[in-house]
Amino acid sequence: MGVTPEKLRALRSQAGLAGSQASLRTVVPPVPQSNPISKDGTASAPSLSACGRGGLGRGCSEDGVQLSQSTPPQPSGPAGRSSSHELPLAVRKRDSSPPSPREREGAKASIESLRRLLGVRERKVVPLVSRGPLDRALPGEEVAPGLRLIETHLPYPAPATALSLAFAKRDGEAVDPRALLFFDTETTGLAGGTGTRAFMIGAADWHHDPQRGDGLRIRQLLITTMAAEPAMLRAFAGWLAPGTVLSSYNGRCYDSPLLKTRYRLARMACPISALDHVDLLFPTRRRYRGVWENCRLATIERELLKIVRDDDLPGSEAPAAWLSFLRGGPARNLRRVAEHNHQDVVTLARLMERLVQAQAVPG
Repeated sequence: MGVTPEKLRALRSQAGLAGSQASLRTVVPPVPQSNPISKDGTASAPSLSACGRGGLGRGCSEDGVQLSQSTPPQPSGPAGRSSSHELPLAVRKRDSSPPSPREREGAKASIESLRRLLGVRERKVVPLVSRGPLDRALPGEEVAPGLRLIETHLPYPAPATALSLAFAKRDGEAVDPRALLFFDTETTGLAGGTGTRAFMIGAADWHHDPQRGDGLRIRQLLITTMAAEPAMLRAFAGWLAPGTVLSSYNGRCYDSPLLKTRYRLARMACPISALDHVDLLFPTRRRYRGVWENCRLATIERELLKIVRDDDLPGSEAPAAWLSFLRGGPARNLRRVAEHNHQDVVTLARLMERLVQAQAVPG
């Protein structure tokens, strides 16, 4: 039986229509879509976006209209509002109701956990306890604004004869005991240079007092303000004469250069440069090196002079004591610095006599 061309085209047309209808019936997985919630908290009508984005799928007609709801409406909570754990995020953000006590406790616990994790502690204000009046008393008298003079007298007669300087490798030379000025400084540090200043200068010399007789006079200059340094330098220069012989312990390398720098910075004539200087550190090292553990002045006075200091403040703590006083702190440690400086210059006088005696003994 023959098939005409018109019938063949009709069969092909019917086959193509059937294929397209079969493709339309192919199941397309629905896109998950949460039902929007109206302002009153109830579920609104189904959206057309599932059909629009996913094409024609199950439950959608050919014109894109959804025929059935895929998600049942959510049950409403009290007052027409769903519970917070079932609402979408956008709705929970719009919820302006105050947090419950349980939520507040949870937030507080979270903050405490975070503080423990970061090592942060709450600062507690400690009330200040009144300890009575602050101890700011200093010895001596104020001779200029911010400058104090401390003067004492020891019944320590001067040697009757001139002191030989052979112990300092100056054979044939001698010095009058009353021409000697033993001095020591207390400074703000050991670095030297323009940033280090002397806040105390102590000096001892043999002097005849009309009332107290012959003995060792100890004078100390202490500044209690930065502005008083020029007055201290002028006062120390007044203690020096052209025939004065300075004596110190490592003062040739430290104390003397430091004072020269301070005179230069104050634009004052330096009275130290032209004076003779006997440094007791170097002859002490030559004679007693290896005998004791070191040749520090505290060691020499303990082992050689049999002097033991009581409640002595180490020289390394002197800068902190002075700076603390300047900032309004107590004066106790600064008084201990003055006592330390007083003992240093007295030890220098005793040490020179002992070195002269040791050099005079043969062998």
